[in-house]
Amino acid sequence: MKQFRTALIIMITFIVFFSTASLVAADETGYLRVAYPSTSLSTIDQALVSDNSQYVESMNVGVLRQNEFSGALEFGMATDQQMSEDGTVFTYKLLENVPWVRYNPATDQVEKVLDCDGNVRMVKARDFVYAVERVLRPSTAADYAYILSLIKGAEEYNTAPEGTVSFDTVGVKALDDYTIQYTFKDPGVFNINILSMWMIMAQPSWIIEGDACNEKLGEKWVETGNYQSYGPFTLKEWVHDSNLTLIKNPYWPGTESVPQAKLPGVHIAILEDSAVLAEFEAGNMDVAKVPISDYDRIISDPVLSKMAVEVPGVIGTEFLTLNPTVPPTDDVRVRKALSMSIDKQAIVKTLKTGKVAKIFIHPALSGAPHEEDFPELGIDYDPEGAKQIIQSYCDEKGIEPKDITISFIYPTREDLKIYVEAIQFMWENTLGINVNLKNTEWDVFKVERMESKENVYRSTWTNDYMDANNFTADMFLCGATIQKIADWPSKDCTDVSNPAYQDYAQTVIAAGKETDPAKRAALYAHSEEIIVSQEVIIIPVYYYTGLELRNPKLVATVSNTGNNRWEKWEFKED
Repeated sequence: MKQFRTALIIMITFIVFFSTASLVAADETGYLRVAYPSTSLSTIDQALVSDNSQYVESMNVGVLRQNEFSGALEFGMATDQQMSEDGTVFTYKLLENVPWVRYNPATDQVEKVLDCDGNVRMVKARDFVYAVERVLRPSTAADYAYILSLIKGAEEYNTAPEGTVSFDTVGVKALDDYTIQYTFKDPGVFNINILSMWMIMAQPSWIIEGDACNEKLGEKWVETGNYQSYGPFTLKEWVHDSNLTLIKNPYWPGTESVPQAKLPGVHIAILEDSAVLAEFEAGNMDVAKVPISDYDRIISDPVLSKMAVEVPGVIGTEFLTLNPTVPPTDDVRVRKALSMSIDKQAIVKTLKTGKVAKIFIHPALSGAPHEEDFPELGIDYDPEGAKQIIQSYCDEKGIEPKDITISFIYPTREDLKIYVEAIQFMWENTLGINVNLKNTEWDVFKVERMESKENVYRSTWTNDYMDANNFTADMFLCGATIQKIADWPSKDCTDVSNPAYQDYAQTVIAAGKETDPAKRAALYAHSEEIIVSQEVIIIPVYYYTGLELRNPKLVATVSNTGNNRWEKWEFKED
């Protein structure tokens, strides 16, 4: 078994600051070995991480935790939740006696962290408050600070010159050591989804900022030997942009949603695309997220194909935005014919990735309507029906299908070229129309799509937080980013009288406040009916997926949310 080398770092300067309360010997036998292709691993600071969040989530636990199968919120560090009558204030009791820990490279042991008086540091409400303040602090420059704008006063604190607004104005308070309260700007059950996100999991202020017995480490707090956490695993070694080694934290008490780790540790290696499959075949990796270039070989190989597992790539949807303000897509019949003539199954087969999407809202999100409950949603592939619709349009206009030209713009990228050319062929072959493709660099594309001059725009959306509200109200209500692309009902929001838009807006706002899961899903189903089937403002094409190779001896879950819960994994005994 190939092992990553463990650095021996003897930090004499800081030994007193990281005094040991109790020790647990660490051994690398049985570690899970994971390979990822060409993935960034530039930081493990949860305030700054913008991808690969599962590393942070394996070492820390939020107030809430998202179920990896259903997407539903569960208790993480919380043991109780209270909500105000107006739905804006949420109060949580936290687990007590959960210690902060660190791995000591000099002794190869996991240690409990002591405070200046020699007492074990426990995870407390103030550590979660500090995390919010640090993310919102302008000087931190956290990419995901904007998500916290759901919290009362957060946006004002984040955007004001540092030091000019008191953090006391922000709706996050530690009521006592183990009680934390969040106050949101507006009512909505979707608000609390951010409490499961990595960036506001508890952070150790005493080593980041320094205190009476700890030197301020600043950005160095995440380095090997310095990092402190409290979840199922903790950091053993981090080699920047290369590999990461986690070790089991035996002091994590385990909960129903976040059990104690079964594995002794996890090695994560960042490899070149060409090396991933070779390392797996050589027996050096137990899990390998393989690049698309290797899919054909894996699928055709009788051994490898049995070890392949389809997994979510990111929680996102590939879709087309149709412009209802310029002819011929200003006529809903044309938009519907375009939707009906896309063979989505053929597209994912051609691309060798993705799962057909009948609706826009990703099924992993909280509140999402699922196809098995709402089988009528979406527009099915129906080339004959599409021909009839386009002919009806042509008869009314006194033209032939060959007189119709659709302009289709997409950002320059080789894989997208294959994708849009497949759609172009389907539309021209099925409908007999002309489709002009136009590709531009991303920066130009962003400008041109805002001007709404073309008929069709290639579009994509991945989640900011794990709730259907992020795929509806945050995107298509007046003033939202994608609304400007769709130009529905109007780019500048001066005309919101469109009855369909009014219905959509009222529906998603109501869904955001609905606490009953079934009623909430039904509301979002209605919103999909409006925007996908009735008005055909967008055409969902596929959800992003990836392919993983897994050791047959590995007993592992397949997450629907994109992040693997390694603490639940284990190897079969021989």
